[in-house]
Amino acid sequence: MEKKIVLALFLSAFLAQGKASNVAGFPQPTIPAEGMASVAQPVDLTTAAETATQSVVYIKVSSTSRQSQVQEFDPFSDFFGDFFGRGQSSPQQRQPPKRSGAGSGVILTADGYIVTNNHVVEDADEILVKLNDNREYKGRIIGLDKSSDLALLKIEAKDLKPITVGSSDNLKVGEWVLAIGNPYGFTSTVTAGIVSAKARSLQGSNTIESFIQTDAAINPGNSGGALVNVKGELVGINAMLYSQTGSYSGYGFAIPTTIMNKVVKDLREFGAVQRALLGVAGTDVSTYIDAQKEKGKETDLVYLQASILKR
Repeated sequence: MEKKIVLALFLSAFLAQGKASNVAGFPQPTIPAEGMASVAQPVDLTTAAETATQSVVYIKVSSTSRQSQVQEFDPFSDFFGDFFGRGQSSPQQRQPPKRSGAGSGVILTADGYIVTNNHVVEDADEILVKLNDNREYKGRIIGLDKSSDLALLKIEAKDLKPITVGSSDNLKVGEWVLAIGNPYGFTSTVTAGIVSAKARSLQGSNTIESFIQTDAAINPGNSGGALVNVKGELVGINAMLYSQTGSYSGYGFAIPTTIMNKVVKDLREFGAVQRALLGVAGTDVSTYIDAQKEKGKETDLVYLQASILKR
């Protein structure tokens, strides 16, 4: 009886092994132990992170609101004001407390030009720039561009490690990217994700926008930091996150280097961005059609196709 039980268990184990290795008639490949690491880590991001982190800085700003006049009311002035010679109460100046904020920036040149977001430094009275090696410098604003939410700073330093600027036009949806910055004051933080979409518009958040959307974690403090590809090349400046809570929820947006290059060049040369005004405003056709359909209206659009001839 015991031999029959042992034989039955052996046969059941053998059949189970045969089913596991031959699902639906197809033999399943076995992965050698030495190949497990390559499957778990398809892309090596360590070199890109190590290289680009040295070019990302921590920016701390402080600002003071304008003085406000406050009319102080003394309830005893009507009774004792004239007697003690105080007269009517007069407005008094009150100095509001300093406000502070923080963000990130990216070193573009060895002599101290740094790009960041306009909203990080636009109201700053004092700017402190802290490098990855903990050296600190005072920063000054070279130029601001609210339309693209970019700003150019300068620190008096030499032999810095500028980042290599890549082309955001070469990015593909699904490509790995790293977001590097200082979220919540945690300096030199690196998060990884993919390019979720390109040329994304956020419906008027900026006058000029063509964001790179990524699922790499971007949080408050990442603004002005670097979005880099697997080579460690700068492809975007982290600008904002889309969330109902104020913290990361899977949607981060970066300004592409194709926009950044033009803005930085003009700010450095002229102190302001030079743009031509065409007098025409564009909109997304699909969004317009959907809005008309919701109103129960028919759309009658003319589609034109044009081509550019090069001589």
